[in-house]
Amino acid sequence: MNSKKTFAQIVTLWKTDKKMYVKKSSFSAYVLLLENHLLPVFGECTDEIEEAAVQRFVFQKLEQGLSQKSIKDVLIVMKMVLKFGAKHKLLTYTPFDIQYPTVRENPSIEVLSRTHQKKIMGYIQEHFTFRNLGVYICLSSGIRIGEICALTWEDVDTDNGTIHIRKTIQRIYMIEDGNRRTELLLDTPKTKNSIREIPMSRELLRMLKPFKKIVNPAFFVLTNDAKPTEPRTYRSYYKILMKQLEIPELKFHGLRHSFATRCIESNCDYKTVSVLLGHSNISTTLNLYVHPNMEQKKKAIDQMFRALK
Repeated sequence: MNSKKTFAQIVTLWKTDKKMYVKKSSFSAYVLLLENHLLPVFGECTDEIEEAAVQRFVFQKLEQGLSQKSIKDVLIVMKMVLKFGAKHKLLTYTPFDIQYPTVRENPSIEVLSRTHQKKIMGYIQEHFTFRNLGVYICLSSGIRIGEICALTWEDVDTDNGTIHIRKTIQRIYMIEDGNRRTELLLDTPKTKNSIREIPMSRELLRMLKPFKKIVNPAFFVLTNDAKPTEPRTYRSYYKILMKQLEIPELKFHGLRHSFATRCIESNCDYKTVSVLLGHSNISTTLNLYVHPNMEQKKKAIDQMFRALK
């Protein structure tokens, strides 16, 4: 080893290196996980961080109410730092195998009923505002809240009936020299699969065509202005709209789930749904949305026995 350094000192070196290779939003997320979870516990460690210590850390975080997914995200960052330290001979790193309690609940996604979805879309058609339009677009395309906030009129191609998703907006935390601040970031989506083209429904195309002729192509769709709406502001607006329409509480992301569920219910092939959603692989789509109901299970059994005969 060159010399013993604390985990915190290695983190400082790692950040300088990592910042050159990843997107600003990813780097911000890594730093936040380090500051909030890892440095308070492991910052002063100078020897190898043993598996038992990491396992204790995991159980502590579970007791504090952190989800398994969030804890796994924290450990991914930890491993990146430890591998960096080992590569530069600043510490010894032995890969660890962490155990998690069995989760017995079957996680279910929340979606709008068909009745509520029709009610929302019907209301927006009769009460047009640009902010209402955003909800309609999300229900018609499955795009994320950051993507609808970043959508400009030049992304809307009414000649070919498509919407181009190539930007996203998010508010990120910046931690510099111990000072925290937030910054609104307009950037390309995280993965190449998220850059995609989505066909518009006839109703949506009919709604957008008249506007497309008169709007400034550089303006954002939600504001019809040069300044965008940020996700947390739009999320608040959405909640008020749903309350006004007496729709049961549903997270904004539920609009995306509702779009995907309607596609699956309509027997769309899974690969196409996956591409429309911008998922990195089809397994994400299958795990989230493809859960055969009892009728489909019975049909499968009947088909199998008919084949046997």
